[in-house]
Amino acid sequence: MTATPDLRTARPASPELLRSVFRQHAAGVAVITARGDDGPVGFTATSLASVSAEPPMVSFGVGTGASCWPVISRTEHVGVHVLAERQHELAATFARSGADRFAEPTRWREGPEGIPVLDGVLAWLVCRIVTRVPAGDHRVVLAEVVLGDPAGGGGPPLLYHQGQFTGLRE
Repeated sequence: MTATPDLRTARPASPELLRSVFRQHAAGVAVITARGDDGPVGFTATSLASVSAEPPMVSFGVGTGASCWPVISRTEHVGVHVLAERQHELAATFARSGADRFAEPTRWREGPEGIPVLDGVLAWLVCRIVTRVPAGDHRVVLAEVVLGDPAGGGGPPLLYHQGQFTGLRE
């Protein structure tokens, strides 16, 4: 049985309305990384999307108030990491403000183009940033895939739903 929308309870657009609606939307979880002058930066993203197969391109959103934005705004390359369900702690670390995201227990190594590549993820890509599109208090970053590996640590993907990290349920 599906619910019929009650148009009488519709609310005007607001940040809270958008957040409330997107709590209902399950999204895959990724970590975006980059190399800054003062060391690696990264953040958890649920906005990762495939944009084009030819050329292979992805997109993700990043807030202009995020601590990593100054690096993302200038860098030429980023790492994109698709997380496994067992990596909810890693996702939380990269989502936490003020955390030393690359300290233990985070396992990573320097990859192509100096990009921090996280260990044990389901899949990873190194991408060249093509453009950054203004979108309110965020930027939508379009990036062309340079190389990657789809056969990482295995297992089901990590999802974000109702404000928490979760996994697939059958």
